[in-house]
Amino acid sequence: MTTGVLIVDDDELIRVGLRAIIDAQPDLRVLAEAADGAEVPPLVARHRPDVVLMDVRMPGIDGIQATRHLLATSADPPRVLVVTTFANDEYVYEALRAGAAGFLLKRARPAEVVEAVRVVAAGESLLFPAAIRRLAGAYGPTGGDRLTAARLTEREAEVLRLMTTGRSNPEIAAHLVVGVETVKTHVGNVLAKLGVRDRTQAVIAAYESGFVTPSG
Repeated sequence: MTTGVLIVDDDELIRVGLRAIIDAQPDLRVLAEAADGAEVPPLVARHRPDVVLMDVRMPGIDGIQATRHLLATSADPPRVLVVTTFANDEYVYEALRAGAAGFLLKRARPAEVVEAVRVVAAGESLLFPAAIRRLAGAYGPTGGDRLTAARLTEREAEVLRLMTTGRSNPEIAAHLVVGVETVKTHVGNVLAKLGVRDRTQAVIAAYESGFVTPSG
């Protein structure tokens, strides 16, 4: 199966570079390009990409607005991977809060770009625990009762805490000495109770609720 990609960036050189990297892979294909977030909805409707590589800072409709609109209006939205120059950008944190599955630095090596696209296309989140912890500490609001209202069980709370460290399902299973399918069930319950789409939003909710803190 080929993974379709939409590239959204106002810098043509960045678009050309990303297209060259992605189209060089037999399982990936760039379906279209856009220079502004305003172009995203019609291109997504026309091409049905699996992944959108979304520049976070654009002069018209930026990546945050475009991501939020796309996820709110599409019945089956593609996965959004934010592309940024700086990992500590407040725009990155807001894009993740809006529903992006992860972020990718523009200076990333070709192999990292390819792996990131494949990871989010497979339905996983591209988590960088240390980076998200720094972003949460710098920009994330504190307080709120989202975790309290979710009424997580003790084991679900434990799984969420391990998710914030970036552990995969097999790694969580090994840590808890349970089966991977059991962990998948717990993760699914956590996402459903928090009302979030994926692990990234669950981790952000954990920080914003004070369930875990940037200081550790």
